[in-house]
Parts: sequence; C-alpha cells; structure tokens
Amino acid sequence: MAATPKIVLSVHNLKKSIKNKEIIKGISFDVYAGEIFGFLGPNGSGKTTTIRMLVDLIRPTEGTIHICGHDVHKEHDEAMSKVGCIVENPELYSYLTGWENLEHFARMLPGVDEKRIQEVVEIVSMDQRIHDKVRTYSLGMRQRLGIAQALLGRPSLLILDEPTNGLDPQGIKEMREFIQRLAAEGLSLFVSSHLLSELQQMCHRVAIISHGKVIQVGAVDELIAQGGKVVWTVSPGNEAERLLLSSPLVTHAIETDIDNPTGLPASVKQFSTQMDKEDIPKVSQLLMEKGISLYAVEIKNPTLEDLFLRLTEGERIE
Repeated sequence: MAATPKIVLSVHNLKKSIKNKEIIKGISFDVYAGEIFGFLGPNGSGKTTTIRMLVDLIRPTEGTIHICGHDVHKEHDEAMSKVGCIVENPELYSYLTGWENLEHFARMLPGVDEKRIQEVVEIVSMDQRIHDKVRTYSLGMRQRLGIAQALLGRPSLLILDEPTNGLDPQGIKEMREFIQRLAAEGLSLFVSSHLLSELQQMCHRVAIISHGKVIQVGAVDELIAQGGKVVWTVSPGNEAERLLLSSPLVTHAIETDIDNPTGLPASVKQFSTQMDKEDIPKVSQLLMEKGISLYAVEIKNPTLEDLFLRLTEGERIE
C-alpha cells in the first residue's frame, strides 16, 4: 500500500472580503511534498490575493492556511520559516551585485551563512554572473536571483507568482526546466500563472480559479482527459450520423470538416462525438454491423485551455 504523500500546504475554505465584496469565495486545496502545483486563472481571478494570504501579507476573512502543519496566522514565524515566496516581481537592489543582494537578505535569516549563499547561487546556475551588478541582468536572470533569495532559508515550499511573465521563449523554457529540477530534488512548488500551455507542461496538479472560486483541482493528465472527443470518419455519412445520434453510448455528435478529404468518396463524413473511450469497440461494431465503413477513429483529448474554457464558459485567458 502506497504511503500517503506529505501535505506541505493546506488551504481550507479560504475567503476574503474587501469593502463588503467577497473577492475569494471559500477555496480549498492541498499541495504535496515534491510536487509542482499550478494555480491557473486569468488576471483578476484572485490568484495574487490568494498568494498574499498564503504568506500572511493580508489576513483572510475566513478559513485556514497551514504550511508544514503550522497555522500561518497563529504560528506565523514557524510557518514562514518553511516557505520562500516571490509575489509579482522580485525585490532586488539594482545598484548592488547579485551576491551583495543575497548577503543583504541572508542577514535577515537565522543560520544562513556564506556557504548557503554559494549553494543557492549554484542551484540557480548563476556562478558566472553573481558578482555583476543586478542592473546588468536580463529579466530571466533577475527572476533566478529572486528565486535564489527565496531559497536562502531552506524552505519546504516555494511560491512563485507568474514566474515566466515577460520572459522570451528561451527564458520560459529555462524557467520551466529549472522549476522541474527543484521539484525533482524534493521541493514543493506552488506556481501561479495565466499561461495554460506552461502549466500543462510543468505541473503535476492544478487548481483552476475563476471569479474567486476554485472550480476544479486535479492531476493535469486527469483533467485534460475529461470531456475528450472521439472523432469518426465514416461512410455513408448520413446513415452513420443517424446511428451515432440514436446510440445510448454517444451523448453528443456533430459533423466536422475533414482535415484532408482528397481521395475520399463524397459519401465520407466526419463526426465529433462525446462518449466514453471504453465504448469505442461497441460503437464500432454497431456501425459495421449496419454496413458503415470506418475510415478512421481518433481519440482527441482536450488541452488544458479547452478544459478551462469549458469550465468557465469562455472566460478570457491566454
């Protein structure tokens, strides 16, 4: 029997009201040891407000937050000693070198010496540039230095708010690989983003937030497997459509354009259906028994973007 994974961050029924308007509406989720947990939602959905509550920058109206078992509000120091965080842009002194910035922040933390500074420099792969002035750094290097700062206190949880904002494609790729490497070494990461494709490539699980509510939490593969489509290329199309629509195994069927109709008989049509993948053999057998020719059967899982749009009824997100 597999051991239950350790919960590093636990959020229960979190709410926040500002001027009698409820901004965060009772959200709950857990983040486990060594996982990359995505927090997905468009700008204005409540991501940054939630993060500010996670690190006790603002107090929730209701609900609880525990980091490594410590209540963020009742055991602030113990909880905060377990977390590193970059909310929006990392706070850095551009007139100092990267090393001098890390020395400055290290003075505020117990037990962080020069050896630890060197360790985090190596973790974020900044050995070559750490003694240069921060004003000479690219945005990606500033982000890495900010993460080095957040890692100084040896946290169990690293919270990153939109870590790839403003980065070019190469910078985004490097940041994604860096985050995955940190998780592989046992760190838990909570990554907020409005970039669907990034979270899909990076995260083990995601929470989807819309208008202050978490509307779904789950493993990325499991979430995108929901609402998958089965596409049938068949002939004669009219008879196949009638059979698909009348089958109790198919909940929805619409005709779609064939990607490459060249060389196919005019009677061939393509239909996109909503149905359980396990029922494909039964429906295939039904069609063939009725004299329908099957040219192709294709399973199409939605992207995380498709899922988001379906769950939020089209709320705008990149």
